[in-house]
Amino acid sequence: MLYQKELFQKYETDVFVAGGGAAGVAAAVAAAKKGKSVFLAESCGAFGGLGTSGMVPAFAPFDDGVNMVASGIGLEIRKNVSKHVPLNTYWTPIDTEELKREYDRIITQAGIQFSFFTTVYDVIARHGRIESVILGSKSGLFTVKAKIYIDCTGDGDLCAFGGGEFEMGDENGTVMPQTLCSLWANIDREKICEPENKYIEQAFQDGVLSFEDRHLPGFFHREDGIGGGNIGHTFGVNPTDEVSLSKGMMWGRKSMMEYETYYKTYLKGYERMSLCGTAAILGVRESRRITCDYTLNVNDFISRAVFEDEIGRYCYPVDIHVMNTDKKEYERFEKEYETLRFKKGESYGIPFRSLIPKSFSNVLVAGRCIGTDRQMQASVRVMPGCFITGQAAGAAAALACEAEDVRNVKLPELFKSLQTIGAYLPNNEV
Repeated sequence: MLYQKELFQKYETDVFVAGGGAAGVAAAVAAAKKGKSVFLAESCGAFGGLGTSGMVPAFAPFDDGVNMVASGIGLEIRKNVSKHVPLNTYWTPIDTEELKREYDRIITQAGIQFSFFTTVYDVIARHGRIESVILGSKSGLFTVKAKIYIDCTGDGDLCAFGGGEFEMGDENGTVMPQTLCSLWANIDREKICEPENKYIEQAFQDGVLSFEDRHLPGFFHREDGIGGGNIGHTFGVNPTDEVSLSKGMMWGRKSMMEYETYYKTYLKGYERMSLCGTAAILGVRESRRITCDYTLNVNDFISRAVFEDEIGRYCYPVDIHVMNTDKKEYERFEKEYETLRFKKGESYGIPFRSLIPKSFSNVLVAGRCIGTDRQMQASVRVMPGCFITGQAAGAAAALACEAEDVRNVKLPELFKSLQTIGAYLPNNEV
């Protein structure tokens, strides 16, 4: 069927940002701080992505035990939420509503144009450049034209829809399982005294849990008594297919009842727990990885790599969740997670080239879809990593508006721009 329609160009802007999660907010704010007009499209009803709409219950570390590596825009946001928790805490519980309001504040103060419930549906690209994007919203379809485009969708939708190169998952295209995160009340923290997965084998034998999923990240407890649940996995779900995602959402909601039974039956402190709600979106850990000018890889992690075009450094372990329910797979996860991690003060560099899609000259990527292999994606995908790459993409986009090509951005100018934002650049100080 051929469908044709003349579309209205609703916005023309210097920088267009697709996706308002941690990476998208940081990118938009960084570009706006440099005096560029920005339009940000977010498909949900709040900024923050998985940290808000996805109810991911905690921030991963902002520091490497010595240095505040996720400094800059992300650290500004972190300082205004969970204020009672020290900044160098490894896992910081998130108050979802507080974080939503902080994102609202920083976007509003930066003077950024945006709309919620607005999704990238298609991309018009010719000769290695994106000419415009087609967005869908409650008001219908419209286009946005920009000088520079930044893909912060997490799934790499903008690049993929424009015909850009990407990889996804393992050699079979299978990605890490997702989690439908949740909020729970009436948990007695004072009574909690045992590891949450201590009785998992017993629960399998008793038929309490349908799947032998030994990987239980568990709860992150807030000061107000609410517990954020990162419990359960949805195996075999394709995050780029709406039918598969729909099944994953239903699987996740159903599994909450089994986990409630598990916690109430076997663990002290959870006897009166009650479910407050589940997230509006599935907690996707892995999706498309856009093919960029450089693929950040696990050898860079092992060598604590330093790059001439380094735009930041990060330190989270390689965290590829179990891919199936086989006991050997859980043993694989445990070994990798404990082996591929750093000592205090150690980190790896993130090169600017890993933010430049190979297929385009006026596009940058940030967040979990940057140019990495699977193992590095499993490290940089968490929120502080997204803040680091997001602010770098935004600062570079501002410079590229004049350069007309993201590869023409002069690195000393980019480093200087990032330093004024507060980025951690120990190897490229200007």
